Amino acid sequence: MEKILENTNKKHVEIPVRVYWEDTDAGGIVYHASYLRFMERARSEWLRALGVDQVALRERERLQFAVVDMQVEWKRAARHDDLLQVTAELTQVRGASFQFLQRVLRGTELLLTATVRAAAIDADTLKPRRLPPDLARLFA
Repeated sequence: MEKILENTNKKHVEIPVRVYWEDTDAGGIVYHASYLRFMERARSEWLRALGVDQVALRERERLQFAVVDMQVEWKRAARHDDLLQVTAELTQVRGASFQFLQRVLRGTELLLTATVRAAAIDADTLKPRRLPPDLARLFA
């Protein structure tokens, strides 16, 4: 369902998302928090496309990821039954965190742009933890 593209040497994922009633407010407009779920799906599919099994990572390495910063700009509204394209493109990797540029589009119309920073955290203590070398290389 998703398509993986190489975009200037950065891994990029684009997934389709259909808007359902559960994603909207009483007026049929996509509720702002729904966009956050759509973007989470794209980041998860980005990890899956790289072969990262998040459940195994948590169980075996005691490592998981958490969003620690997000800057979102809503430009246009999506409505019930729209077919959206949600993208995630890795833009930066640091010791314990990595950053994405994300977009939500309806066709060629840009609806939302976001910068999202996620951190690697210890699954037990929930404290920041450096990315393991193999993941850092994979993300680089």
